[in-house]
Amino acid sequence: MSVDVTDLRAFYASPLGSVACRMVGRSVDRFWGPLVGLRVLGLGYAVPYVTAVRPECERALAFMPANQGVVNWPSTGASASALVDPLMMPLPDSSIDRVLVVHALETVESPSELLYEVWRILTPGGRMIVVAPNRRGVWARLDTTPFGQGQPFSRSQLKALMRQTQFSPEGWAEILYVPPLRSRFLLQTASAWERIGVGFNLPFAGLHIVEATKQLYRAVT
Repeated sequence: MSVDVTDLRAFYASPLGSVACRMVGRSVDRFWGPLVGLRVLGLGYAVPYVTAVRPECERALAFMPANQGVVNWPSTGASASALVDPLMMPLPDSSIDRVLVVHALETVESPSELLYEVWRILTPGGRMIVVAPNRRGVWARLDTTPFGQGQPFSRSQLKALMRQTQFSPEGWAEILYVPPLRSRFLLQTASAWERIGVGFNLPFAGLHIVEATKQLYRAVT
């Protein structure tokens, strides 16, 4: 079940949403680095993230699933957002260099079909980042945030899904150790929670972040 776009906008406008955006954004920057001259697509509800990288890209687009709803983006100039069927996106083959999938994989009926479609539009060697709720984490267990909706994943499930859809995982991160509560104290100490969780490799991170590369040929197993 998709989250309504109005609720997604409200979440990211909140202090808790700002913390989540900052943590995810750091991982995206670390995995992708400079995006100068590249074509970037945010699939799901990725507006908070593609906004940050838009100035350096050749082109940045934001595609939002039809059952979620769409917002006009960016707020000025020509619109670069669209309401789409995420399993049949209106883009030619091999037309996008980078795809960020957030608030999408956990809400579609067939995650593998979504990733096959991402594979189709990526250029050879193109790279994808998937942000997905961790089934062992607290964020997936509480429906007070968008990450508590839909189907959470384990790391092994994501690995299997990548292999099935001809992606090669290149980088992994587990983030959001702070509980998803709107406590001012917790939000102020979010960075400390993150350092402790990452430092001790604790199992209850809120999100998996996986960077993967498009494979042109199926790996032999």
